[in-house]
Amino acid sequence: MSWHLITCEYPPDVGGISDHSAQVATGLAAAGDDVHVWCPGPERPAPSGVHVHGGLGAFGRADLERVGRALDGHPAPRRLVVQWVPHGFGKRSMNLWFCLWVWRRARRGDAVDVVVHEPYLQFGRGPIQHFVMALVHRLMTIVLLRAADRVWMSTPAWEDLLRPYLLGRHMDMRWLPVPGCESQASPSVGAATDLAALPGPLVGHFGTYGTLVASLLDERLAGVMASATRPSLILMGAGGEAFARQLVARHPEWRDRVLATGYLSPERLDTYLSACDVLLQPYPDGITTRRTSAMAGLARGRAVVTTTGQLTESLWAERQAVLLVDAADPMGFVAAVDGLLHDGQARERLGARARAVYDAHFSVSQLVHTLRAA
Repeated sequence: MSWHLITCEYPPDVGGISDHSAQVATGLAAAGDDVHVWCPGPERPAPSGVHVHGGLGAFGRADLERVGRALDGHPAPRRLVVQWVPHGFGKRSMNLWFCLWVWRRARRGDAVDVVVHEPYLQFGRGPIQHFVMALVHRLMTIVLLRAADRVWMSTPAWEDLLRPYLLGRHMDMRWLPVPGCESQASPSVGAATDLAALPGPLVGHFGTYGTLVASLLDERLAGVMASATRPSLILMGAGGEAFARQLVARHPEWRDRVLATGYLSPERLDTYLSACDVLLQPYPDGITTRRTSAMAGLARGRAVVTTTGQLTESLWAERQAVLLVDAADPMGFVAAVDGLLHDGQARERLGARARAVYDAHFSVSQLVHTLRAA
């Protein structure tokens, strides 16, 4: 069977769907499978065994019909893997036509896997446009689930949200591991130079510094930076520079202890992440198995302090791969970080458990095994 990955992002696009799509494609190809990626933009170079086809454009009707004809030129049976996030497929996140196209592909004999990264917009207070979007998202969900032979979820928390839209149809919904950014590259010389200039132990955060996560970091960093260990702070990822400027403006005494890297290639990210003694990864809804920023730290065996919330799965407490603190307890978070900074053996034990749990549940090899075994 040939695999056909339908995605709204693929490298060099930047984003979580892009990263995950590349991991799925290269992992399946490395296992010896025939892999085709269908995405917006032009055709582009790809690792051996992966064929990247552009042409999805804005996911309009003409784009989809053109790609459909190209798909028909490939031998059956074809297995389509749809990387689903409703806002990724154009039409102001209300592209019902795309979902109908997938449904028609299923009716014509293609096997359809739907990987749900995000289900739909919640109903709530706000402009009428949000209500309409939330309603259309649910219609899209119904159509996609009707088309699907298999439904995968980036976190088991989505199952309760999705199951009502099966409309009584019985279907297993399974968790698909979401790997972090993995790299086997040599250490970055430039990154090593930056790191050598930082005093003290190193605490870090990897993310995009959206408003909610940045506010959680902000209310915890004063306590972390006041530790007797005098840590330095590394802010990794796009958006970190602006956040660092805000921090230093309020705390000029931190100027020589804060480094913002901006967007990082996998090679440079590996060097910075691996240098961190403790990673600070708070999330307002708690850590979940879809948080690739946290997965990147686990993949490198780093000690991670994070938060619990309404979406946090039981796996985290059961496996003890991270140090968990309630999202509403900033002082508890600071105390947890400080304890790890003072206890190197505790950091090593936590990092070792993190890597073991990552290898067992979240690695690219585990993802590929799960897909191919289904």
